[in-house]
Amino acid sequence: MKKTLFAALAALLLLTGCGVQDVQGRASRELGIDVSGGAVVSSYDTHGGNSDGTTCIAYRFDNDAVLDEIRSSEKWNKFPLDDTVRALVYGLSDATTRIGPMLNDSEGHPIVPEIQNGYYRLIDRQNGAETDILDRYSFNFTLGLYDADTNTLYFCKLDT
Repeated sequence: MKKTLFAALAALLLLTGCGVQDVQGRASRELGIDVSGGAVVSSYDTHGGNSDGTTCIAYRFDNDAVLDEIRSSEKWNKFPLDDTVRALVYGLSDATTRIGPMLNDSEGHPIVPEIQNGYYRLIDRQNGAETDILDRYSFNFTLGLYDADTNTLYFCKLDT
């Protein structure tokens, strides 16, 4: 009985550890940077069995290795955010129109805190996308946001 309980606990710990590595591996592959040195400081995930939902995982880093990778990549953009990314993350409005935020919690609030200094990468995963991302009825994108002031990377996905 003790051996069975011990084996079950060992398997659970192994699977839990692999889950963190899998998420870090997925973030690394999709964003094109190595996030394995980051510690998960927050996680939000509503992706269910139908694969629709919102995911946002924040990784904090103790050094500038990821920032150096981002700075040397042509795929990452320096802040300020363009209007499309601002609408997706925080929302955008004028006198007559409000768009977003699309990366929001169950109450409609942005998941990502306001970032003043950093970098971002938007990856549009919509098949056959020929229209502007904000003019669509559904969204399938991955977004990386790096806060250079706090050494925090936000790996976010939205699938609708």
